[in-house]
Amino acid sequence: MTTEQAAQITALLRSGRVINIGGRPVSVPPAIAQSTTHDRTHAIKLAFAFVAIYLIWGSTYLAIRYAVETIPPLVTAAVRHSIAGGIMFAWAWMRGFRPTRQHWISGFVVGGLFFLVGHGTLHWAEQYVGSGLAALLIATEPMFIVALAWMMGQQKITLFSVLGLIVGVGGVAILTGTEVTKGSSLFGLLAVLLGSLSWAAGVVISPKVKLPSDALGRTALPTLCGAAMLLIAAGLTGEFQATHWASISLRSLLGLAYLITFGSLVAFTSYTWLLQQCPPALVATHTYANPVVAVLLGWLLASEPLTLRLVLASVAILGAIVLIRRGEHTAAAPVCAGD
Repeated sequence: MTTEQAAQITALLRSGRVINIGGRPVSVPPAIAQSTTHDRTHAIKLAFAFVAIYLIWGSTYLAIRYAVETIPPLVTAAVRHSIAGGIMFAWAWMRGFRPTRQHWISGFVVGGLFFLVGHGTLHWAEQYVGSGLAALLIATEPMFIVALAWMMGQQKITLFSVLGLIVGVGGVAILTGTEVTKGSSLFGLLAVLLGSLSWAAGVVISPKVKLPSDALGRTALPTLCGAAMLLIAAGLTGEFQATHWASISLRSLLGLAYLITFGSLVAFTSYTWLLQQCPPALVATHTYANPVVAVLLGWLLASEPLTLRLVLASVAILGAIVLIRRGEHTAAAPVCAGD
């Protein structure tokens, strides 16, 4: 092979008109080469997005615990969602998103359920409840969704769903049974369960209200509305006045920064994008992974106890989610679409 022929083959390889198979250059149509590259890129995007909602969301429980050590919980949640929601809203605005009056009303309804109550109670409770324990209690969300959807006539209760609810209640009972006499810990557990119920209500109600069709705007608007209500709540409860700004630790600041950057911006954006690419049942599998990640990180990094009670409750609650998912009828196969 001459130097000129070698240069020609190299140029073809770079152009995508020739691919290297088994050490031999093979000519292919340009469309096939482009399709192969596109599929590979899309698969990488999917992998990173699932890693974000599996690992990052699982790690946010420990980040919340660190943040609320020296920053009041409602202030933490308010600052977190104000910055993240503001960035997402500005991004959506630059892309041409313009919310209507009805969008704002719906945003306040959903934002109140998701962020004011859902996240507000979680941030408050993690002053008294370990991050792994909080994550396990938040994993009851699918159970609340099934119960609320059934009460609203949106979903039929199957045998698997009933079994899942029974097993899930048993798991919660295992977790909370020894906490009844511990005062503040009991209130913390109840606050987490209230937050899980509120988030489930938001999931059930959101399809019935007029949220924006734009995916980024649909995420940004409730986040921003929830942040506004959290700011008001933090002011009314005196948390802003009680905040000792000079005494905030570096660990709390890093925890808050992590929540803003990764917990809200990266993970929420990934979650919204995945819902456009994959069946919701597949995206919802993050509810299996998050508690496991949170429990392990709490044990490894925060010396949270990994007791037999916690392990049994984990098995019960995750088993309940499996039964509930099994009881849901999914018309489409769980295959992710292309861009």
